[in-house]
Amino acid sequence: MPFDPHKALYIHIPFCLSRCNYCDFATESCKSDSKHVRKYLDNLMFEMRESSKKGLLSEIETVYIGGGTPTHLGHKQLIELLYFLSTMLYMKNVKEFTIEANPESLTEEIVKDAWALGVNRISIGVQSFDDGVLNALGRAHDSDRAKQAVEVAKLRCENVSVDLMCGLPGQTESMWQKDLETAVSLGVKHISVYPLTIEEHTPFYKQCMKGQMSFPDEDLQADMMNDAERILKPCGFERYEVASYAISGFESRHNISYWTGVPYLGFGRSAASMTQNDQRRMRIQDGVVTDDLNRAQMEAEDIMLMFRMSKGVGDSRIFQASNYLPELQNTLENLIEKGLIEHVDGRYVPTNKGWLCGNELYGEIFDLA
Repeated sequence: MPFDPHKALYIHIPFCLSRCNYCDFATESCKSDSKHVRKYLDNLMFEMRESSKKGLLSEIETVYIGGGTPTHLGHKQLIELLYFLSTMLYMKNVKEFTIEANPESLTEEIVKDAWALGVNRISIGVQSFDDGVLNALGRAHDSDRAKQAVEVAKLRCENVSVDLMCGLPGQTESMWQKDLETAVSLGVKHISVYPLTIEEHTPFYKQCMKGQMSFPDEDLQADMMNDAERILKPCGFERYEVASYAISGFESRHNISYWTGVPYLGFGRSAASMTQNDQRRMRIQDGVVTDDLNRAQMEAEDIMLMFRMSKGVGDSRIFQASNYLPELQNTLENLIEKGLIEHVDGRYVPTNKGWLCGNELYGEIFDLA
């Protein structure tokens, strides 16, 4: 049975000016003009050209270049990559084209030329607008540079997103609220909010283990995530996904593709690809199959991922999945009793408790398979 066409494309740029104290992503700190970076880009473009020859890029609708810090490549190399991509894709089909940027490396020249080559969305890794917090995180920018980056991005892109983190060292609830208010005042259309998690093999983890800093207060983080809803909603931002708020019409199409079972291609170090047909779903990362799901597991995963979104899952979709997951209805009733989901207007949707206790909610659904 043939596989469904890929609709989303992710390209990973694993290079940064410096690694942040919380980061455990597949990234490294190096100079943008190093031979190492050049070789990586050459290999990346070769891989994409070979995939294009096989027709794998012919129906791509969303593109996301993430990292790392894509803008750390500098103007010449980033624009070269974007131009190459524009020759590989049927750009008429591409509805959303995002590049991630960090404030210290986003320039007016990059924004204007990237827009000319099809980029229509810029996601900026701000994390905080407080200089003390930024310093604790090991970020390479300050608050003023972050604000400038947003203004620069808006020169061409109406769709500008910022990432903000809560529960950070030295960050109070009032500081977090001010970060949210600052983002709104800058006129961004999309805000992603993430509670800090301490991952092994990071400087923060080592500091926590030595008693030099405390692990995040989960109760405080829950309050901060609730603050985001309280502050952003009156300003026109709707929470469409567990960690994302957007002005209507500016939701991330690419992110939504991950939660709705859309096949995607990933290029670059540690980038995953998902391919599927009616009976099988596989994920491949660095040439290794990491997931190989049968139809029942696919149904469980689809329902689980839909609960990451505010619209949840409709009754008809539940009925369809129940053909493969006979205990699904009982599990949903149990989740309602626990207060993790509710049934409203023909849809099962996550509650606020469900947002905060996502691992429990998602785990019970996926365990059905």
